[in-house]
Amino acid sequence: MTTPKSAARTEIDRHADALIRLSRRLHADPETAWEEHRAAAMVPELLDNAGFAVTSGYLGLDTAFHASFGGGPTRIALCAEYDALPGLGHACGHNLIAASSIGAALGLAAIADDAGLTVEVYGTPAEEGGGGKIELLDRGAFTDVDLAMMVHPAPVDVAEARPFAVSHSKISYRGRSAHAAAYPEAGVNAADAFTVAQVAIGLLRQHLPSSARVHGVVTHAGDAPNAIPEHATGRWYVRAGTLAELAELEPRVLRAFEAGALATGCELSVEPESRPYAEFRADETALAAYRANALELGREFAPDGTASRMNRASTDMGNVSQVVPAIHPYIGIGSLPAINHQREFAAHCVGGDAERALLDGAIALAWTGVDRAPA
Repeated sequence: MTTPKSAARTEIDRHADALIRLSRRLHADPETAWEEHRAAAMVPELLDNAGFAVTSGYLGLDTAFHASFGGGPTRIALCAEYDALPGLGHACGHNLIAASSIGAALGLAAIADDAGLTVEVYGTPAEEGGGGKIELLDRGAFTDVDLAMMVHPAPVDVAEARPFAVSHSKISYRGRSAHAAAYPEAGVNAADAFTVAQVAIGLLRQHLPSSARVHGVVTHAGDAPNAIPEHATGRWYVRAGTLAELAELEPRVLRAFEAGALATGCELSVEPESRPYAEFRADETALAAYRANALELGREFAPDGTASRMNRASTDMGNVSQVVPAIHPYIGIGSLPAINHQREFAAHCVGGDAERALLDGAIALAWTGVDRAPA
């Protein structure tokens, strides 16, 4: 007897080769946040061919898309991410996220009419620091969605997402250039301002709660050794357990950057790169369903430990979860000792274990969507 779950799996299996090709094409051609023009055109091709109504440049965002199939009362949304990391390519496996979400959508579309579902796919750009989902939320996306889902690659399987809230800021200091040997007293050193700020942040860390994280990079700090740097820039993230905790922590970190300006005489500019990412609020019913479905597929969930800590990574899917029911499980790709945001992890995001995870993730998400269908 054919069941909705078996029908969904059959449809995903039918598209398996195409889903793997999609993942490999994305992996071979990484594009960073807000620049995912080729990916945004490529990812919805299978949906278009399957009869989904596809909208490119969704809600005015060039590299976002929306696809919809069916007209049932229960709306299931799959989120596809496809941006890569600067300098590291797909070292967080967004190629697998996109392909898994497309696969799950195809599986659900096969049973949507009988199951009373409307299946939607949101192509969400700029997760790696740009907050694409927040932009989409602000423009009216995800309205009346009954469940939003995606599955994220990690070294091991972990069902529950527990990400930090995070803010992303561009930090700039402006000083005054001068010849470093002949007229050093005439210079105001913008690079030194970052040195002072980083020392202050390092001393602050001993007083921060264990849930807090502060980290960043200096992206520019001068051009010539014999010229006092007049301009220096960096990108800094501040993380906390919740948005409320983040609001308390951020001013303390900002004072460290102000100290750099005060000590050196530089001017300080702090520019948010996006709205803060929120902590994740998991829908417990859907999470239990996903867990059971993944176990039925033979997946094994890892105990707490170093390998499973990817579930603490921040994501703008947290903002979606504050508005509609959502889950964001992690699926293992057998990468250890390689972990997310390493070149070695990127290498593991194609090939046997990764592509088995791609298809298992698609099936588990589709089955969870079936479990959410109206009785």
